[in-house]
Amino acid sequence: MASVTSLTDLVNQRLANALASSLPEADGADPLLRRSDRADYQANGILALAKKAKANPRELAAEVVSRVATGDVIADVEVSGPGFLNITVTDGAITRNLAARYADDTGRLGVPLAAHPGTTVIDYAQPNVAKEMHVGHLRSAVIGDAAVRLLEFTGEKVVRRHHIGDWGTQFGMLIQYLEEHPHELDHKESADAEVTEESGQEAMSNLNRLYKAARVLFDSDEEFKTRARRRVVDLQAGDPATLAMWQRFVDESKIYFYSVFDKLDMKIRDEDVVGESGYNDMLAETCRMLEESGVAVRSEGALCVFFDDVKGPDGQPVPLIVQKSDGGYGYAATDLSAIRDRVFHLKADTLVYVVDARQALHFKMVFETARRIGWLGDDVHAVQLAFGTVLGKDGKPFKTREGETVRLVDLLDEAVERASAVVREKAQDLSEEEIAERGAQVGIGAVKYADLSTSAARDYKFDLDQMVSLNGDTSVYLQYAYARIQSILRKAGEVRPVAHPELELTAAERALGLHADSFGEVATEAAAEYAPHKLAAYLYQLASLYTSFYDKCPVLKAETPAQVENRLFLCDVTARTLTQGMALLGIRTPEKL
Repeated sequence: MASVTSLTDLVNQRLANALASSLPEADGADPLLRRSDRADYQANGILALAKKAKANPRELAAEVVSRVATGDVIADVEVSGPGFLNITVTDGAITRNLAARYADDTGRLGVPLAAHPGTTVIDYAQPNVAKEMHVGHLRSAVIGDAAVRLLEFTGEKVVRRHHIGDWGTQFGMLIQYLEEHPHELDHKESADAEVTEESGQEAMSNLNRLYKAARVLFDSDEEFKTRARRRVVDLQAGDPATLAMWQRFVDESKIYFYSVFDKLDMKIRDEDVVGESGYNDMLAETCRMLEESGVAVRSEGALCVFFDDVKGPDGQPVPLIVQKSDGGYGYAATDLSAIRDRVFHLKADTLVYVVDARQALHFKMVFETARRIGWLGDDVHAVQLAFGTVLGKDGKPFKTREGETVRLVDLLDEAVERASAVVREKAQDLSEEEIAERGAQVGIGAVKYADLSTSAARDYKFDLDQMVSLNGDTSVYLQYAYARIQSILRKAGEVRPVAHPELELTAAERALGLHADSFGEVATEAAAEYAPHKLAAYLYQLASLYTSFYDKCPVLKAETPAQVENRLFLCDVTARTLTQGMALLGIRTPEKL
């Protein structure tokens, strides 16, 4: 595939060359180019360079202008203010660049792959075995999935990890109850049927029922409590019969997890699910290494790592406890073992943890411990992609009327229901089956976009009315823009989209074209910063610029046949950019709405 150099980079290169020939010591300096509302671009870098060279900035700017090659790409450069440069590009350059992107048959729109891709492990979507997924599980899944897609688009090798909660003392109670009531997890149909919404719900209701019954017995029956505690010891000792029953809980939970992720239109692969139990064999070794290296020390029988800057309310240091005084292992031992596995076995350069911001202190301590022992360092680093809380309309953490946490499935079902109503109201020639399919794509897209269009670290309000609105910064607005373009392309019949670089462009065409050309830069930046909200903002602006173009520039009724073809071409480039950008956020763009 031929990668296409963006107009920003072409202009930047021309300016850098002119700068270097005007002021040899400025060779390699950045002209600080950015989009501007006074011209197509403004360059602000001359002020600092002039100051450094003790030159007059306006005179240096005029000298640079005289050396800029104009014609094919740059139409005009003028000095403004104390020494800024305002740059206008040619109409032909905009159309030619978009035509080169349009001709890329890989679907990448001419966006280059990273020159030196690495390996990133992304830890996201981490539900707990035998527990219902709630609204708190939404963000890790949605943000993590978008980060995976963005990084893979840049050429990075991405290893997905779903660190499910599948180990701990609560399994003693559950396994003991299952041993005494062996049919509690049976399905009505054969259990090896494919995962469906029904089998997922059945699995969850079985697990819920069993959990509640076991809890009641555990709290009321001392003898059962003793048997349950013995069962924990058997589980940790690796007793085969106990492990087999534990595995049933894991398998049953996976049927449920996969049905929820399916509803979220996310593919979760079995080999990527490595729960806490996956690191059990490494825990003792991890502790031994930490203790022998002196990174961890024994304190009141527990193996701890201390930090100068982490103190409790009483001013005493709060350690990271790797192993408890009774010999049990904490989360830290598992997390540190996972780092060892990801760095030395999976050969990762970067570890990304898509985890609630409230766990920031834990991960800060874990990462610092791994740095002290040398598992993380200059060539391998770890980041927490921390996310805020989902709030209700009242601005408080999202709960049901009864004050319970909201089940994720209920929330997604309601979004699809609302979206289907919107689709049905607008639909002209869609069958019931199509309305249901589009309703799911619009509803799930709305939930994902509301999450991804907010910076991950911020809390956001879950407001379905706003999410499925056709107006404003919503995925529905973007999906309708895409569907509108497809409708125009269908109506064009035999007339094909063709680029005509010889044509002059209107202001609305130029604005749309310049923005469409910058897709690659935004996608690359969003990937590098793990910031899907930057791509969401770009796509919203693209749809807004398209709406403005559509209002001002007749497409099928343009003045000449060449202008019809060129405007169809602008429509199609916009559609391809929208659908590629939305796909990177994990959102579908239906052809008809």
